Amino acid sequence: MTPPHQIRADYDARTIVVYQAYPSTIADAALRAGRFVAPFSFQRMTWIKPSFLWLMHRSNWARKPGQERVLAVRMTRDGWEQALSQAVPTTAHPEAVARAAVHLQWDPERSVRGAALNHYSIQVGIGRHLIRTFADDWVVSLTDHTPQVRKAALLVRSGRAAQAQRLLPAERVYPLSRSMEERLSPM
Repeated sequence: MTPPHQIRADYDARTIVVYQAYPSTIADAALRAGRFVAPFSFQRMTWIKPSFLWLMHRSNWARKPGQERVLAVRMTRDGWEQALSQAVPTTAHPEAVARAAVHLQWDPERSVRGAALNHYSIQVGIGRHLIRTFADDWVVSLTDHTPQVRKAALLVRSGRAAQAQRLLPAERVYPLSRSMEERLSPM
């Protein structure tokens, strides 16, 4: 049985992949520059998600207005863990949440067809005071996953979810220290 709160991600020894959905203006500029640049906002929180399927649910497979492009953001594990170490759950006292440099929230993981599962995926909000660090120091590379998303979405809509599943990134349990696990667990 899958633990209810567990980070699953595509990662290697040095990096982890998180996903974000943007309008084409932001995605194109970032892909051309190889990093986040204007019109990406460095003045507001940005939410990163290691679960590909959760982002597919959130962006409606890249069909939601303003979320038509899906980027795989490869960032350093050190940066990811720094963010997690500063994270405050969005369910904490409102004053603590307001002061937090990083927000975290657990939402039901999704199946390829979009059904809520019995375990949760993490999403992490990088606050405006850490955005430059995220963009300049933690992000290693950006990859446009939109063509893959569109192909998988078409397969799902045509009743071929098993074929779509084969197009998804491989995600596995992300290792955390016991103290970090306890820190991130919902109250």
